[in-house]
Amino acid sequence: MLTALPATADAPQHQSSGSGLSTHGSRLHILLVDDDAEIAVLLSNYLGKFNISCVAVQDGVAMREALQSHNFDVILLDLMLPDEDGLSLLRQLRRHTSTPVIMLTARGEFADKIQGLESGADDYLIKPIDTRELVARIQSVSRRAHASAKQTQEAKESRSTEIRFDAWVLNLPARQLCSPDKLIIPLSNAEFRLLLAFLERPGQILSRDQLIDFARNKSTEVFDRSIDLLVSRLRQKLGDDPRHPGLLKTIRGEGYLFNASVP
Repeated sequence: MLTALPATADAPQHQSSGSGLSTHGSRLHILLVDDDAEIAVLLSNYLGKFNISCVAVQDGVAMREALQSHNFDVILLDLMLPDEDGLSLLRQLRRHTSTPVIMLTARGEFADKIQGLESGADDYLIKPIDTRELVARIQSVSRRAHASAKQTQEAKESRSTEIRFDAWVLNLPARQLCSPDKLIIPLSNAEFRLLLAFLERPGQILSRDQLIDFARNKSTEVFDRSIDLLVSRLRQKLGDDPRHPGLLKTIRGEGYLFNASVP
C-alpha cells in the first residue's frame, strides 16, 4: 500500500507560487486508476490539501468512461488491475492522449520500470510511496507538460503570423518581406502568394501550372509567361543572382524549386 498520510496531517491548504506547487486558481485535476478503494480515499483527501482534485476509478472500463467526460492534468495508473494490465492501458492512452501518466505500482523490478517508461509513462513510482513525494511528482510532470504545450502553442502562433527562412522573415498579416538587414520589402499580391507557395513547399519542384494556381486569385489572371516574370521579381527582391540563383532555382523543363531552410 501507499504510505498515505491521514487527512489531519500537517499539509498546507495552498502553497506559494515560489514553491512550484499549484496555487489557488490553478487547480490540478487528476485521474487515479487503482482498484484499492482505501488508497483512493486517502489520496483524494490528502491531495485536496494541495489544490489537487482526484477522481478515482478501479479499472480500465471506468478509466475510459472518465476520460470521455472529463479533462485531466495527470493520470495515476496502477499496473495490476482486475480487468486489464496497466501497461496495456498505458499504450492505449498514448495512442489517444499526451496527458502525463505516472505509474503507481508494487512491481519494483528494474525491468518493470524500464518497460513502463518505454511504453510512455512520464514517471514510475513504486509502492509504498510517501504522499508528499507523490504531490511533488504530480506537480513536476504537470509543469513539464504545461511548458511543452506552451512552447507548441507559441510555435503555432509564431508560424501563423510569420515564416522565417534563412535570415529572411515573411510577415503574413502585413504581406511584407523583411530582409536580413531589417529592411521592409513590399510585395504585390501575386508575389506574396507565389513566395508563400514556395515557403510551404521548400525543396519541392513546382511546375508552372502549379505556380499559376498558387499565384492567381479571383480578380487576377496569371499566365504561363507571367510566372517567369514573377519569379524574376522575387529573385530581385530576395537579392538572388538571376544567373546563379541560390534560393529560387530553375529546373529546366520542370519548373522552379525553392532552396531555403524553413523551420
